[in-house]
Amino acid sequence: MPLMRHSVSYTTRAPRPGEINNVHYTFVDRDTFQTMIADRVFVEWAEVHGNFYGTSKKRIEELADAGMDVVLDIDVQGARQIKRDLSDCVCIFILPPSMEVLRKRLVERMSDPDEVIGIRLKNAVMEVREYKNYDYVIVNNIMEDVFKELMSIVIAERACVTRIDQEWIQKNFLEEEV
Repeated sequence: MPLMRHSVSYTTRAPRPGEINNVHYTFVDRDTFQTMIADRVFVEWAEVHGNFYGTSKKRIEELADAGMDVVLDIDVQGARQIKRDLSDCVCIFILPPSMEVLRKRLVERMSDPDEVIGIRLKNAVMEVREYKNYDYVIVNNIMEDVFKELMSIVIAERACVTRIDQEWIQKNFLEEEV
């Protein structure tokens, strides 16, 4: 969809096969990430599954200044920070169809050992409890449907009365002609 971009997060984890630096993630070492935390580079950051992930304030600002809706792919810790600090954000919780489907997807991805998959599944149960703190929930079952639901939310939010430029309404419709 036009005017919508994904913000590439920073992470300390190693790239998975096929992942490209600055496309899927920006891969940095732990010392660099810690320095970025100290320098307040991130709008949100969290340690997830033993690795750090964070979203750059500058990247979000650049995309927003270009008129883009910015999509963040973040965990529940990051979402809490975003909701606290960016009052106009819209949070969408993406659920797998079931825990069994999630387990199958993690196994079929073949990027994590069984121990890591177990940790991720255990963490997923805790994360799912957070769904009610979000504005919307989408079940990630059929990709075409997920995309349509996401686009419907974006379109509805763009038309929400709280996002309409009140000065534009006043100037173009409510000021009396001289």
